Amino acid sequence: MLLAIVAPQIATSQDIIKLWPDNAIPNAIAGAQITEKSETDANGILRISNVSIPTLTAYPAPKDKSTGAAIMICPGGGYGILAASHEGSDVAAWFNSIGVTAFVLKYRLPNPAIMTNQQEVPLMDAMQGMTLIRQNAGKYGLDPAKIGVMGFSAGGHLAATLATHYHMGPKASDQAKPNFAILMYPVITFGEKAHTGSRDKLLGNLNISSEMITYYSNELQVTKQTPPTFLVHAENDKGVPVENSINFYLACLKNEVPAEMHLYPEGGHGFGLRTAKFGSLNTWPESCKAWLISLGAAKK
Repeated sequence: MLLAIVAPQIATSQDIIKLWPDNAIPNAIAGAQITEKSETDANGILRISNVSIPTLTAYPAPKDKSTGAAIMICPGGGYGILAASHEGSDVAAWFNSIGVTAFVLKYRLPNPAIMTNQQEVPLMDAMQGMTLIRQNAGKYGLDPAKIGVMGFSAGGHLAATLATHYHMGPKASDQAKPNFAILMYPVITFGEKAHTGSRDKLLGNLNISSEMITYYSNELQVTKQTPPTFLVHAENDKGVPVENSINFYLACLKNEVPAEMHLYPEGGHGFGLRTAKFGSLNTWPESCKAWLISLGAAKK
């Protein structure tokens, strides 16, 4: 079902697309209910929690600018909340400005009270989101071969998991494979240098098996089929150590996956497009644009 809405920060109309029929959300516990919450904090960041109905919000690029490319954006938030503005709608507006249609994914957050096998759920939603974008490419004027994924922090873990696990699990599908990936200060590993908060939220913090740690440590899951990847990280990130990006980049090199990584001395964690006070970090969007141009996904 599509519902047209208008948001003040973006002039183009949007669709909110439910990922699943209400009575067929995978892994949902029948009868379990939770109330979704949306709050804006003192920094102007929209924080969404208790997500039980996952959606995509579409931000179509202006027709006179559109390149036919699209990106699915996965906001971060430690798998506990979604930072839906500065790592979602604000970024969608930037993509629109360079001719790329954006879809912000509101994925379910792991919660054993409303779902079974909680570790599977965010990836299921991401795979379904990518599949729906590809199936609706004609509606949005998209090239099905130019649809990528972007993720921030824990959303970067989800994006990296999609890029490396799209062919695994019960919902495996080539339609779920992104054509490229953009990983912003991503959580990558669940081993050494892990962001333990994201790991424990996704997997639960009791009796986590070594097999599960390996499966969701995405630097260990890169293959030659992993899509081209662009990474951004600040070296002074105290939340998610920079080694997360470095080790994913090295895995891409080992597997001959085209990859570009930009490391910056300052920036901390969670900056999104809010980079003005961090000097050279302010250049990451232009570097990303140049990379997208090299893929044929953006125009000069």
